[in-house]
Amino acid sequence: MRFNTLSGRFAVLTAAFVMLAEVLILIPSLSNFRIDYLESRLERAQIASLALLTTDDALAADLEQELLQNAGVYNVVLRRDDVRQLVLSSPIPAPVAATYDLRRTSFWTGARDAMLRLLTSKEEVIRVIGAPVNGAGQLIEITMPSGPLRTGMIDFGVRVLAISAMFSILTALLLNLAAQRLILVPMRRVITHMVAFAQAPGTSDAIIRPDAPTAELREAETALAQLQTNVQSSLRQRERLANLGEAVAKISHDLRNILATSQIFADRLEDSADPAVRRAAPKLVNSIRRAISLCETTLAYGKAEEPAPTLTRFNLAKLVAEVAEAESLAASDGRVEVLTDVPAGLNIRADRDQLYRVLSNLARNARQAIEATGKPGTVEIGAGEDEALWWMRVGDTGPGLPEKAREALFKPFAAGGRKGGTGLGLAIAADLVRGHGGRLELARSDAEGTQFMLYLPRDLQSTYPVD
Repeated sequence: MRFNTLSGRFAVLTAAFVMLAEVLILIPSLSNFRIDYLESRLERAQIASLALLTTDDALAADLEQELLQNAGVYNVVLRRDDVRQLVLSSPIPAPVAATYDLRRTSFWTGARDAMLRLLTSKEEVIRVIGAPVNGAGQLIEITMPSGPLRTGMIDFGVRVLAISAMFSILTALLLNLAAQRLILVPMRRVITHMVAFAQAPGTSDAIIRPDAPTAELREAETALAQLQTNVQSSLRQRERLANLGEAVAKISHDLRNILATSQIFADRLEDSADPAVRRAAPKLVNSIRRAISLCETTLAYGKAEEPAPTLTRFNLAKLVAEVAEAESLAASDGRVEVLTDVPAGLNIRADRDQLYRVLSNLARNARQAIEATGKPGTVEIGAGEDEALWWMRVGDTGPGLPEKAREALFKPFAAGGRKGGTGLGLAIAADLVRGHGGRLELARSDAEGTQFMLYLPRDLQSTYPVD
C-alpha cells in the first residue's frame, strides 16, 4: 500500500485519528489509575494498622517495618473519635513534597495531578489523605514514595497505548477495505471509462452506465455519461460540418472559376451601345467581383479562419446605399422598403468588402423575415459616430426572432431564425466584425421588429485614401 494513494492516506489518517482519540482517553485513564493506586495504598495501610489496634502490646520493630513495607508506605495516621493517632511509623527520607486529599478530588484536579506526577521524574515523598473503609475511623493519612506510583502509571500508559495501536491498525485496515470496496473500486471504474473514452470517443461502448452503489458516485457517473454523450454528439456534428465544409470548398472553387469567366464577359458590357447597359455594367461587375471574393473567403473559411481585414477609409453612406439598392431590387413584390439614415460625410476605417457582407447579411435577413409574413414592412440601415467608435444599426418591422434562435444567435448551423435558413449569415457577420476589433449585438427582438447594433473602434488612427 503506497502512501501517495487515496487508500494509503486514508489508512494513515484513520490510524492517526484513532491514536489521537486514544491519547485523549489516556489522560482520564491515567487519572483513574492514580486514584485507584492511592486508594489501594490507603486500604493496605488500614489493614496493616489493624494488627496494632487488635492488641494492647507494642509491636516489634521488625514486624512494624514489615507491615509498612507490605503496605508500601512510611507511616500511617488514624483519626478516631476526634483523636489523631500515629499507628505505624518509620523514618521519612525527605520532607513531604505534596499532599493529596482523595475526599475532595474533582475530575480536572485529578487529571492535572496525574499529568504532573507523570512528568516529575524526581523521587519525592507525598502525603495521601482519605476516608477509612467500613467506617473504621474519621480519617486515614499515609506518607509514601512517589516513585512506585509513577512507574505504575508509565506501565499502565504503555499497555493502553499498545492496545490502542493494535486497535487503530485493525480499524484502519477494516476502513481501508471498506473504502476500497465502496469508494475506490467505483472511482477506478470511472477513471477506466474516462481513459477508454479518451482513446476512442466515437464508440458507444465507451459511455459509462451508472450503477455505483452510493448516491454520490452514481451522480458522478451520470454526469460523466451525459458529458460523454454530449461530446460524442459534438464530434459527430463536427465531422458532418467538416464534410460539409469540404464540399462547400470544392463548390466555391469551381464557382470561382465560373464567375471569373462571367466577369470577363461582364467587362465587355461597358462597351455596349445601349446607355442603360453601360450604366448597369459596373454594378454587375462589382457584384461578380464580390461573388468571387465570397468564394475565395469561403475557401479560407474552410481553413477555420477568416482573412484579416484590409483597412481603408471610405464613405459609409455610399456603401450603405449600395446595400439598400441591392436589397430593394431583391424585394420581388415591392412590399419591403429599405431606408437609410447615414450622414453623407461619414467616413470610417474598415474593410469595405467585408463590411458590405456584414450589412448585406443583416439587411437580407431582415427583408426575408418581413417577406415571410406576407405583409409590407420596412428595413432601416442607420449609422453614426462618437469619440470612441462608429456604430451602425440595422432594424426591421418584421415578426422578431424566435426564442430558440436567440439562444444560439451567432453559432453556425444553429441559429437559423427562418425556415430553410442555416444561420451562417450571422455567424460569418459576427466573425468579420470581431476581425475588426468590434462587436455585433442583438439590441432588441419583439413583436414590433428586430434591431442589430454593430460597433467598430476608432482608437487605431490612420490616414487611408478615401474611395
